[in-house]
Formats: sequence, C-alpha cells, structure tokens
Amino acid sequence: MRFILKITVPNEPFNSKIKNGSVDKTMQSILTDTKPEAAYFTAVGGKRTAFLVMNIDQASQIPAVAEPWFLQFNAEIEFYPTMLGEDLGKADLATIGSKWGK
Repeated sequence: MRFILKITVPNEPFNSKIKNGSVDKTMQSILTDTKPEAAYFTAVGGKRTAFLVMNIDQASQIPAVAEPWFLQFNAEIEFYPTMLGEDLGKADLATIGSKWGK
C-alpha cells in the first residue's frame, strides 16, 4: 500500500549533525535503506520537514521505515495512506454513493 510520510525534524540533533558533517551521510543512508519512490524536503511551521512517498506492504515494515528517523533525528512521523488516480478509479464510488448517499 502506498503511503505519504510526513517527517518533522527538530533543530536538535539535526543542527549538531550539520555542524559535525554527518547529516548528509545519515540521511542518504536512511533513504537508501528505505527506498522511497519520492522524497521532498521543505519547512512546515518553521520546522524541517520531509515528505516521502513509499510502498509499505505489511505493517511489520513500519518500524524499519520509522525507527531510523526516530533514532537519528528524534523526528515525529505521520503515515498517510494514499492512492493514485487509478486506485481511486477502482474504488467504485458510484456504487458507494448509491448505497450511502441517500
């Protein structure tokens, strides 16, 4: 199943990792291990934030995705199940609407 992960990173320990030169290697290692389809980096509410698009087939895979961010960056992570337009097309919204839209 496809998820969008919102990863919010506090200033510490991120600032310290920037200063000691380890941040690039740490982030590349996490991204290489977790293999997101896409990764976007921005600031949300004044905090460093990453949005990753990932396929997670089993709930047991969640710790392998989340723990590196928790352990290395003390991050907060939110998982949002998401779908492509073709997935939405398979949902049969007309049938759902005729049943529940009355």
